[in-house]
Amino acid sequence: MANRKPSIDQDLIRDLANILNDTDLTEIEIEQDDLRVRVSRAGTPQTVHAPVSHSQAPAPAAEPASPPAPAAATTPAAPSANAVTAPMVGTVYLAPAPDAKPFVEVGQTVKEGQTILIIEAMKTMNQIPAPRSGKVVDVLVNDGDPVEFAEPMIVIE
Repeated sequence: MANRKPSIDQDLIRDLANILNDTDLTEIEIEQDDLRVRVSRAGTPQTVHAPVSHSQAPAPAAEPASPPAPAAATTPAAPSANAVTAPMVGTVYLAPAPDAKPFVEVGQTVKEGQTILIIEAMKTMNQIPAPRSGKVVDVLVNDGDPVEFAEPMIVIE
């Protein structure tokens, strides 16, 4: 038993890596008791997975073609001064239940602290409150979309 506690649970890491592949996320992190595990595709060139090294080799060739895509991605980032960003990696839900009315809609006025969406992370539903009062001018995510840390989700002015 003493050997099992300090050892790394490789099945857990494989499961987390599979979640990254299934959801197209770049990073996932969990914490259980005193164990904290982060699995990331970005910034880990020493990864054992062959597809990661293959994707790194063509990346310089694909880079000239990729600036238009990031330019499109930076266009929605312009309202990020007023955007509510994801505080964690997970799946976003715009309503409390699949058949329920969304928490907020474009044009609606919200109050600071009001729940505006839910992010499911590690099978835990995390209510995300409005950081300020204002009018919802845009919803940048769809129900059930995967979101990454700091990704803009809703714009409140």
